Amino acid sequence: MARSVFYYHLKYLKAKDKYAMERETIKAIYHEHKGRYGYRRVTAEMRNRGFVINHKTVQRLMNEMCLKSRIRKVRYRSYKGEVGKIAPNILARNFDSEARTANGLLM
Repeated sequence: MARSVFYYHLKYLKAKDKYAMERETIKAIYHEHKGRYGYRRVTAEMRNRGFVINHKTVQRLMNEMCLKSRIRKVRYRSYKGEVGKIAPNILARNFDSEARTANGLLM
């Protein structure tokens, strides 16, 4: 390993976390809403609280902290089952039709 690389990593490991405050806020918002907020809603809530942060940064920080929205969106289902009344089948397809002429008289 090159000497410069060794000292670069040594310096990097001693550096303070740039997003320490944001991490705490993300964790607080996530737990306030019982794990129902994903990164988009967390980003919106952080902007409401005065943070200027990109959604990709919030997504990356949430992935690093293993915070993931647990509840999926419920899809709309329009099926209501058997609605209304079904008419009885009186004819039972037992009918005959006769040909009509152009003026509407039976032949």
